Amino acid sequence: MGTISNGLAVKTYENTNAPGLDWRKSSRTDLDPILKDCVILAAAPDAKGHPHPHVPDGTRMVALSDDKDPSSPVLLFTRAEIRKFFEGVKAGEFDDLMATDEEMEQASVVVAA
Repeated sequence: MGTISNGLAVKTYENTNAPGLDWRKSSRTDLDPILKDCVILAAAPDAKGHPHPHVPDGTRMVALSDDKDPSSPVLLFTRAEIRKFFEGVKAGEFDDLMATDEEMEQASVVVAA
């Protein structure tokens, strides 16, 4: 059985498409009860037989999914791909895709209902 954590707490969580992984989500989301509104990441098993020729066996992988549905698809990326993406996030390249303050307020009303 896997887990999910937000840096403050850890709970049992299982994605049926990637059983046994220990998922992580932002510490800005609650786990009590698990607030299902977040992208989640987990260290995945090393690549073996990956269909892309630039992902040799043994490449360290990261799984990405959505915690709203424990049967959500799981996407696998190399750690190098994740690093480059995170560097873009940190540089502000995706700021225009973030929810506005108004959208965040509306989301908190929906969750509280």
